[in-house]
Amino acid sequence: MTKRTKPTAADLPDGNVVPINIPKPIGFLEKFKSKKAPTIGGVESFPTALPHHKIADANDFVRLHPNEDDYWTPELCFTSVPIKGEKRDMLHVIDEEIAMRYLPAKKILRYRLALATKPHDAFFLCHVPTQNLDNTWNSTTLIACEKAKRFWVQAASRKAEGVEGYKIDYARDVDAFPEPNWPTRSLEELLAVTFHDCQIEADNHPALLRLIGAKQSIS
Repeated sequence: MTKRTKPTAADLPDGNVVPINIPKPIGFLEKFKSKKAPTIGGVESFPTALPHHKIADANDFVRLHPNEDDYWTPELCFTSVPIKGEKRDMLHVIDEEIAMRYLPAKKILRYRLALATKPHDAFFLCHVPTQNLDNTWNSTTLIACEKAKRFWVQAASRKAEGVEGYKIDYARDVDAFPEPNWPTRSLEELLAVTFHDCQIEADNHPALLRLIGAKQSIS
């Protein structure tokens, strides 16, 4: 994975293995990473998809993998799709060209994913904001994610106080929880499992047809 420019933050206090073919197939990250600006402002087995959500939604102390090059994605494109029988829309990763061709800008979500964990290796994929960083909710989320690379932090909404953004707290004791036992599986593998049935990369994908109100053929 190539080096990426990353946002700065305030100083901090003190399995499916993809075979190698020639030519090499396009990887998960290459297929779905965002390339354009928006048009408007031992734990080694993961039998099921990892949860994915914002750091505040963990409702607990969190650490993010300190290796951004290998365990943080570039900005990716997502969209939420209503699924029959499900109470909540299901997040799908989507090819950016297809997204921009068919979907209104407000339905295209862009952010990074970072491998993260709650105490005792409860792994998940953390949403790391990349857009609208002048928004206090996004900027404080980003600061929390940066700090969580080194410390156990918890982000809590300040909305009840009438304040926009998140309050960031550190664990009282730096050794309150054991250091994460990070998996050695690649991020590509973890993402492929997590979004196995949620990858929109064709114009006739059923999830895209659902979003644009197109009739789906019955086979």
